[in-house]
Amino acid sequence: QNITGLAYWHNGMKQLSATRMLRLPSDASGLSFRIQPSGVLEAQFGAVGASTQKIAFADVYDALRTGTVQGAENPWSNIYSKKMHTVQPYIIETDHGVLDYMVVSNTRFWMGMPHKIRFELEAILDEVSYMVNREAEELNQADRERIRQAGTTEIVSLTPEERERWREAMRPVWQQFEPVIGADIIKAAQTVNRKQRK
Repeated sequence: QNITGLAYWHNGMKQLSATRMLRLPSDASGLSFRIQPSGVLEAQFGAVGASTQKIAFADVYDALRTGTVQGAENPWSNIYSKKMHTVQPYIIETDHGVLDYMVVSNTRFWMGMPHKIRFELEAILDEVSYMVNREAEELNQADRERIRQAGTTEIVSLTPEERERWREAMRPVWQQFEPVIGADIIKAAQTVNRKQRK
C-alpha cells in the first residue's frame, strides 16, 4: 500500500430528490439523475432503470430547474445551500449513501516521521475529525428542518418494507463491484446496516 488513510470527514448521508415520488425502485425508471463521476453511482441508478449525467456541483441547481436532469442525490446541507429543494417537489429520505472526505498520506512519508510528531498529528486529526463530523451532523439536521419549514418540497419517509425493496435492487451492484471493493468491506457495511435497522 502506498497510501494511508488518516481521517474521514463526514459531510452527510445522501438523500434522493426528484420530480416524482420515489417510494419503490421502479419509480425512478426513466428519470435522469445528476451524479458525481463514479462507476458505482452509474450502476446504482442503472439498477433502477434510471440514467445519469455527470454535472459539476455548481451547475446542479440549473440542471434541475431546467429539467436537464429530474433528480439528484445529496446530503441535506447541499440540498439547502444550493436551494435544490425549491426546484424538486420530492426529497426521499433514503440515507442510501454517504458523502465523505478523506485525509490521506503517502505511507512511506507518514511512517518515516518521528513517532512523537506522528502521534501528535494523529491526535490533532482525531480531534478535528470529531468536531467536523459533529458539526456536519448538526448542520444537516438543521438544514433538513429549514427545508421542511420552507414548504417547497415534500419530504418522504420510506417504510421498512419500501427500504428493503431498494436494498434488494442494489444487491446486483454490490456483487458487480465486490471484486474491486472487497467482499470483506461489503460484508462489514451490511453488518453495520443491519445493526442500525434494529
